[in-house]
Amino acid sequence: MQNEELISEIKISHRPYVRWTLMFAGTVLVGIGILGIFLPLLPTTVFFLMAAWCYARSSKKFYDWLHHNKAFGKYLKNYREGNGITTSGKISIIVILWGGILYSIIVTQSLIVQLLLAVIAIGVTIHIVVIPTNKSTQ
Repeated sequence: MQNEELISEIKISHRPYVRWTLMFAGTVLVGIGILGIFLPLLPTTVFFLMAAWCYARSSKKFYDWLHHNKAFGKYLKNYREGNGITTSGKISIIVILWGGILYSIIVTQSLIVQLLLAVIAIGVTIHIVVIPTNKSTQ
């Protein structure tokens, strides 16, 4: 059934300039998603989802590659199936998030920016904790 969902989502545009624009946008979004793996305030899955949307309308080959990629295809699969994030993934995300935020707070001189960063980190931490925990891949 999952493959049927993926196939029904693919609607390749017949206009070449639209396909090329969407392929370019999808590739940029994949790049930003990869950066999001390493940068604490940049989301990962959102950019992979947007890239998947672009690829679904421009290239079945790229769409399949994104969903079956060893490094980040699992993000899309787990999101799609509502499986959530593993405990180790949550811990990694929160540690990296707080490491980056604390470093930024230390080097920033503005109290307002420091408070804003702390509020963002708290909000993202709560969001990560609330996401269902995927126990099947641990």
